[in-house]
Amino acid sequence: MRYVPHEYQEYAKEFIVNHKVSALFLDCGLGKTVITLTAIWELLYDYFDIRKILIIAPLRVCYLTWPSELEKWEHLSGIGMSVALGSEKERIAALGRKAQVYVINRENVEWLVENHKWDFDMVVIDELSSFKSHKAKRFKALKKVRPMVRRIVGLTGTPAPNGLIDLWAEIGILDMGQRLGRFIGGYRERFFVPDKRSREMVFSYKPREGAEDMIYNLISDICISMKAVDYLEMPECVYNRVEVSMSEKEMALYEQLERDMLLPFADGDIDAVNAAALSNKLLQMADGAVYDENGNVKHIHDRKLEALEDLVEAANGKPVLIAYWYKHDLQRIMERTGAVGLDTAEDMRKWNAGEIPVAAIHPASAGHGLNLQAGGSTLVWFGLTWSLELYQQMNARLWRQGQEETVVIHHLISKGTLDERVMAALEKKDCGQSALVDAVKARIGGVE
Repeated sequence: MRYVPHEYQEYAKEFIVNHKVSALFLDCGLGKTVITLTAIWELLYDYFDIRKILIIAPLRVCYLTWPSELEKWEHLSGIGMSVALGSEKERIAALGRKAQVYVINRENVEWLVENHKWDFDMVVIDELSSFKSHKAKRFKALKKVRPMVRRIVGLTGTPAPNGLIDLWAEIGILDMGQRLGRFIGGYRERFFVPDKRSREMVFSYKPREGAEDMIYNLISDICISMKAVDYLEMPECVYNRVEVSMSEKEMALYEQLERDMLLPFADGDIDAVNAAALSNKLLQMADGAVYDENGNVKHIHDRKLEALEDLVEAANGKPVLIAYWYKHDLQRIMERTGAVGLDTAEDMRKWNAGEIPVAAIHPASAGHGLNLQAGGSTLVWFGLTWSLELYQQMNARLWRQGQEETVVIHHLISKGTLDERVMAALEKKDCGQSALVDAVKARIGGVE
């Protein structure tokens, strides 16, 4: 296929070419893969500036997105790509093949650094936010070899999914600490104050007054952001809350678990050993079922299933995609609605071909690089997630370029439960991240 880039795509490509260190905060659907491959082609064959490139990406994106984009566009001919996935033997064989671009999943970065001669002069991190933890093995491994890399690009649509504290690691792996400092402690001390804490234990930090603008200014020379709504003819997107109410008896069980962190049953208790486990159990109860101490499922209610059934019926034959979080939710959803679980590439193909009227998918399986907009325009969140990144990426599977209908995103929320707090947290995080994206927004042809 012949590539005719949009003005913003040309701008983004030139930004990569002209910056040895760059971060592109691009909304889903803007074509970050073809933009990056085009920049790689020019750096290889027009500028002779690089010779061997490593792309680090989520697993599905490694084998579904990058190879297919390379094959799709005729102007990219001349780039050889080898995808290093599978067993260790298969990865070694892939790395031994003659190519210009090598693709590996982020879980194998540590293995690559420890077991392969490092001779990559350019690195592309597809989904930079997966390097937000400075304690992660992948971060530490890549940090070891970062000085040997001449060019590096970070791509993401969610640069700070949990707040500005994430930026230290993400920007640091790109510029080796030049802008935000070499040590996380110094970054926190300079720009943040403790927020939630218990005596000496600090659980979270909030920015000092004026810190946001200071951080944005420090990173603005290597970062650009683009929102799909500014550059594409995007369909309308409607967000809807569907509230359900538990009975007094069901709510009493929820409140007992919340209060005592324990629900006794003859064949296996429901217990929570700490706050994180309690949050997990309460969200399960809000969905209608919960795992006990033996891993068995305890049924609590069907309020969300009933509301889901109504939404599927109201769709009147239009395809419905359901986002679930727990395995027992998937089982109950399939039994109640006849939904088909989307897991394999063949499942995705059938959905996009209109062969599956009701489908269910886990947000972590659909987080990056999947195009599902051809199969439908209605998404139902059966169970919510604390992760803004997964939430936004899941929504963007349907609300993206190529979608021809208004996208409707329903959220099933159990009143008086943790669902309400999760929804509020997602909205609050989104506001904070939007400020960051706006601060480094690209100015192209008079369009901000």
